[in-house]
Amino acid sequence: MIRVLLADDEAMIRAGIRSILATDPDIEVVAEATDGREAVELVRAHRPDVALLDIRMPRLDGLSAAAELRRATPDVSVVMLTTFDEDEYVSRALAEGAAGFLLKAADPRELIIGVRAVADGAAYLSPRIAQKVIAQLGAGQLSKADAARRRVEQLTPREREVLALVGRGKSNQEIGGELFLAEGTVKSHVSAILLRLSLNNRVQAAILAYEAGLVRADG
Repeated sequence: MIRVLLADDEAMIRAGIRSILATDPDIEVVAEATDGREAVELVRAHRPDVALLDIRMPRLDGLSAAAELRRATPDVSVVMLTTFDEDEYVSRALAEGAAGFLLKAADPRELIIGVRAVADGAAYLSPRIAQKVIAQLGAGQLSKADAARRRVEQLTPREREVLALVGRGKSNQEIGGELFLAEGTVKSHVSAILLRLSLNNRVQAAILAYEAGLVRADG
């Protein structure tokens, strides 16, 4: 069972998201918050697998809440959920360690896919968000590529293989299947990669894999 905390200050939005999530028998909403401060408190109390946070909330906005959760409960995956897809929000969300970014206007099935992907240890960005990230990476690509390749050289050959598959959006289970590794071994490799390269999460690892040329934008 995937345990989810839902945080949004609009009751109708919460009800709609809860109804969508309820269509998947493997997902359970264990708590709801109406502001960012309450979301942080409830995550600490319930320790869900995934925290769905609206970006614009009273008392503490979603991005600030995500930063607090990264420090206090790094085992909880944070997904930003918003009506907006401005570049500043995307950049801040990734910098604050969000594992996913979903738009409220997206297909409801995308919400289920995103929650499942993040709970399984993968990263997930709405296609519109992914396009923005790729476009941003295109600017100054050569200098970024050189720096990224130097960073990746610190890794072992096996770690580079794992990083490339993380860059393709694969979950730990899928990576294990491709490389014939136990899921726990893959998890250890991912943790070592994040630590050695000073990355906050799989989204940042995927971006680095792209910049280093380990994965192409077209997959």
